[in-house]
Amino acid sequence: MWLFVGLGNPGTQHIRNRHNIGFLTLDSIIEQSAGAFSGYRVKFQGLISEGRVSGKKVILLKPQTYMNNSGNSVGSVAKFYKIDPDKIVVFHDDLDLVSGDVRIKQGGGNAGHNGLNSVQAHLGAADFWRVRIGIGRPDYKGQVTNYVLSDFSKEECEYLIPLVDFMGDKAGKIVEENPETYGVLIKEYIKNNQEQE
Repeated sequence: MWLFVGLGNPGTQHIRNRHNIGFLTLDSIIEQSAGAFSGYRVKFQGLISEGRVSGKKVILLKPQTYMNNSGNSVGSVAKFYKIDPDKIVVFHDDLDLVSGDVRIKQGGGNAGHNGLNSVQAHLGAADFWRVRIGIGRPDYKGQVTNYVLSDFSKEECEYLIPLVDFMGDKAGKIVEENPETYGVLIKEYIKNNQEQE
């Protein structure tokens, strides 16, 4: 069994925020799954959708505890379903990557990301997978909070929406093969699109 977690903040006012790209990616997984996943239901302080990919059960989770307390929900789901950290994939925004870049890694530091800090604290382990989706940084350090809680610009949406759709469509590769293979596919997609521009 796998657990895919999208990080973000609940509420309609946050739907298109940069901080919510994890939520948007999970929504894309459902949209691109051709009915493989159920609709979301409220459970474990989050919104959960369950499905099967290549014969394996996958749970999608959008914590509704606000970003800084995401681990409350993730920890509860992982404990209830007995899912080990190496079968947990967290999709989240990353200020240290340029907008539209994506990197995948297992374990490592959290670079001050409060959502990741909370997840790690509640899992008691750092070796879960992270899908780091670049949103870039604002010009001035003091603008970070406003920046992540602001909506994507029209220009950003032009390349991010197709990227998120691709990520949702190919997410099955995570369980069919492994998260690193998924990462290679995304890298190729980004490279091909950059060459066409």
